[in-house]
Amino acid sequence: MPSDLPTSRDLPASRRGRAGARYPFSAVVGMADLKLALLVNAVSPSVGGVLVRGEKGTAKSTIVRALAGLLPEVGVVPGCRFSCDPGDPDPECPDGPHPDGPHAGADSAERRPARLVELPVGASEDRLTGSLDLERALTEGVKAFEPGLLAAAHRGVLYVDEVNLLHDHLVDLLLDAAAMGESYVEREGVSVRHAARFLLVGTMNPEEGELRPQLLDRFGLTVEVAATREPGERAEVVRRRLRFDDDPVDFAAGWAEAEAELAGRIAAARSRLSRVVLTDAALRQITAVCAAFEVDGLRADLVTARAAIALAAWHDRTEVTSDDVRTAVRLALPHRRRRDPFDAPGLDEQKLDDVLDEHAERGEPEPPDDDPGGPDGGGPAPRDGDGPPASDEQRSPDGQAPAPAPNEPAPADAAYKPRLFTVPGTGTGAPGRRSKARSPYGRVSGAQPGSRGLHLTATLRAAAPHQHARGRGGPGLIVAAEDLREVVRDGREGNLVLFVVDASGSMAARQRMRAVKGAVLSLLLDAYQRRDKVGLITFRGTEATLALPPTSSVEAGARRLERLATGGRTPLAAGLVRAAEVLRVERLRDPARRPLLVLVTDGRATHGPDPAAVAGLLTDVASVVVDCESGPVRLGLSQRLAGQLGAEAVRLDELAADSLAGVVRSARKVA
Repeated sequence: MPSDLPTSRDLPASRRGRAGARYPFSAVVGMADLKLALLVNAVSPSVGGVLVRGEKGTAKSTIVRALAGLLPEVGVVPGCRFSCDPGDPDPECPDGPHPDGPHAGADSAERRPARLVELPVGASEDRLTGSLDLERALTEGVKAFEPGLLAAAHRGVLYVDEVNLLHDHLVDLLLDAAAMGESYVEREGVSVRHAARFLLVGTMNPEEGELRPQLLDRFGLTVEVAATREPGERAEVVRRRLRFDDDPVDFAAGWAEAEAELAGRIAAARSRLSRVVLTDAALRQITAVCAAFEVDGLRADLVTARAAIALAAWHDRTEVTSDDVRTAVRLALPHRRRRDPFDAPGLDEQKLDDVLDEHAERGEPEPPDDDPGGPDGGGPAPRDGDGPPASDEQRSPDGQAPAPAPNEPAPADAAYKPRLFTVPGTGTGAPGRRSKARSPYGRVSGAQPGSRGLHLTATLRAAAPHQHARGRGGPGLIVAAEDLREVVRDGREGNLVLFVVDASGSMAARQRMRAVKGAVLSLLLDAYQRRDKVGLITFRGTEATLALPPTSSVEAGARRLERLATGGRTPLAAGLVRAAEVLRVERLRDPARRPLLVLVTDGRATHGPDPAAVAGLLTDVASVVVDCESGPVRLGLSQRLAGQLGAEAVRLDELAADSLAGVVRSARKVA
């Protein structure tokens, strides 16, 4: 086995404890749902893995790493870098062919613990899937494949910490391999396939950004974890951790019996998994629940069924029960309920109980003889967003809903698709979908010296003039390291979109803040879709406040925006100065991520210095000024400020993408 493939033994000593001791799974206090989800996947990896969501410092990583010590040992073909099972070797293994049959190689099979392999956030595609030795492929015509982390994790555990910070392209590759049990590597016309079946576990802190709903759906189970608020439990957590840090080996020895019992239960449950029966009644419950919660697709039904079968095996039952179905639903459905990026995962427990009870002992309910047209027989069903009409006391004299009280947060108008704003030039930031950039993913535009993502034609052109000098005498091409050329691609990057929002009293007039919040919410949604980081500065009264430091969590931005109150004077210059300070710090933290400033204001400044005096601090930043001025008489202050900033000026009512299309169509008609 190559020494460079990572295993659980490669973890830093701070994660393993002295002498290689691992914190015991049984010693983790609380977190019953997380423990159960991990054990269900240990019994049946086909469930699809676990995504662990929770705040920082909740022992997410500790319990995941502890799981590997409970898994049964695996037998492997000696010398196989892909951990083939001697009794059922992969017929297409790059290190094969291996002897076939249930007893082939049994005497010489190696047995080792199941591996825990970690995928770092900064890993490349080649590190994940493996790479080809292209120099040998070109000169010798052999598939010299160097295995990646997917090969190392085969028949073990693949752990991805901060999976929400991993690039979407790598998450797609990872989840595809987990779903198919295979990994494909395609490089310049040479392809390699190998088995990659593993227990996938990802952890994330939602405050640092969410996974796209499409990627969330690919994880079998999801668990939310939070630190206990019970002082006694917190004290026990600290007590155990201090004892472990003091003497890891002795602490682990004290839990050895409990760990051995858990490992035995996992092995026994695996052995009886194929004998568990999923009855028609249990299957109807599963499908009825998924239909009642309007889950997209059928993956939820399949995952819930597999989890329920694994739960029955874990509890030493031969049939799936309603309790198994209920527990499986609680683990498999909450994250599949997200339809909007700002939705929080969740499940209505009462609704779940009602549906399970309704389908507990009988088949599908018969439809009524006549459909009165509504949920309670009283007319048409309400549309999304409909609610009870406002009472006479709730309405203003002109029949409209009343304006919010001073300093009270105003609701936001509905979100819409905004115009696309980009940063000029070509960047080199993190891959995204906003501004033009040199990127690992995108259209091939050229080649440059290097070996990551080989440009075959450019490499051959570089090597061709040197063949005589290098003594070429046969059909093989002599390629040296200096000949290698890598692909240059034109793609898109994510930017830092910093919102600077006027929350002063002038913005509360004529319900303007409702439209402003709707506009910012629309831009936040656009930033989510384009993989941007976002920040939010508000200014009112006498100061500017950093309401949301730059983050990948646009959900946090939406929450801050919802609570934004208005009132007071307008310290516009203070907002600009604060923006310049935030961007200066962010340049030091992440110099490759280019900023885009979005200033939302009517241009009035009623406190502090003239904004023109500080506009020079931001002239090197790509900016957009959203002009919120309304009414028949307009002073044009926002337009003037945009000129001082060198920014694009957009009226609030022209921010929507369809409004821009309307302007273009009108201009064409005039022309």
